[in-house]
Amino acid sequence: MAFTGKATYSAGATLPEIAEDVADIIGIVSPHETPLLDHLGDPRREARSTVHEWLEDALNPNFTFIDQASFSPNATSATGFAVDHVGRLRVGDQLRAEGSAEVMLVTAVNTAASAVVVVRGYGGTTAEALADDLKLNIIGNAALEGDDAPDARFTNRNRKSNYTQIFTAAVEVSGSQRAVDTIAVADELEYQKQERLRELLRDLENSVINGVASATSPQGTSTVRRTMNGILGSLQTNRFAPGVGDMPLGDGAGDDLNEELLNAALRAIWEQSAASIDTIVVGGAQKRRINSFASQLRGYQPGDTTFSDMVSVYESDFGVCKVLLSRWAPADTVMLLDSSRISVMPLAGRSFHFKPLAASGDRDSGMVLGEYTLELMNENAHGVITGLTV
Repeated sequence: MAFTGKATYSAGATLPEIAEDVADIIGIVSPHETPLLDHLGDPRREARSTVHEWLEDALNPNFTFIDQASFSPNATSATGFAVDHVGRLRVGDQLRAEGSAEVMLVTAVNTAASAVVVVRGYGGTTAEALADDLKLNIIGNAALEGDDAPDARFTNRNRKSNYTQIFTAAVEVSGSQRAVDTIAVADELEYQKQERLRELLRDLENSVINGVASATSPQGTSTVRRTMNGILGSLQTNRFAPGVGDMPLGDGAGDDLNEELLNAALRAIWEQSAASIDTIVVGGAQKRRINSFASQLRGYQPGDTTFSDMVSVYESDFGVCKVLLSRWAPADTVMLLDSSRISVMPLAGRSFHFKPLAASGDRDSGMVLGEYTLELMNENAHGVITGLTV
């Protein structure tokens, strides 16, 4: 029998009698993750000025370099030669040239001539040829029994700084909008606060990675906005690229990321600092390269039903590193960081918050704002690989 009662399709073209069925959830498609900020966590302290400063120190270096174009009588038997940093050497130092098994003993230091006199083949070792710019490692100093104290040596602490940056977003909601019933939103003003906060957190992480301070007026003026130096702008010492210096080439066109290149960079950082690289930050392209490190070693059992192609932690001789995938990392870049030396801190009392503004009409107004800076201690304890294939 045909249905003769009233049905939904007979309610009219626009269905004026039928109540709306709208899910009580709002889907947000825009990226707003902050993996680096989440990994670093809350800072241990706050900044106390718009110019945030900290002190860095280092131990006395235990190496120098030969600064001698020719040797007399020859490079194998010469007992005196010039060095780059004569102040680092003392009588009694044992020296070993990079890549050599010979040990030399310093018997005299000529500060005026930036030169030293040594005993070649000390302790029965075999003398080997020396060369200009060859690195000399100081094994240690042997003092005479009952001798006077040597001259004091010390290093000067360095003051480093960064600038705070203000992040703001305006919020305005009309009185009518707050009064009406809104699908999936209990309070439109609170919802807008939440959305703007997500945007500012996204911008903060992007600035922490890619930000650059003004070259002319970093403190800011009435016309120059104050911006912070980010991680990439702060790293100057350990900047690597495939095939440049001691860095090996990649697998493909000479600039693909591979394990040899990654470990060469980690080793270079380890050799010159006490840092422990524990964080690798990459974009999508380089994350896939790191995942491919294990592709040839991947094994599966007959009962396995899940295919895993992801490396979340990379462990090498030079550190156990958590691999972070960040949308804001440049596509051709790998950042190698010691997270214990990095803090993203707010200016005191200026962490992200909502500041109501005076009403100037039939609306509620305010702004979400925060002021933050990056403290990147010992920039030579971190590194970056650039120029990779994307």
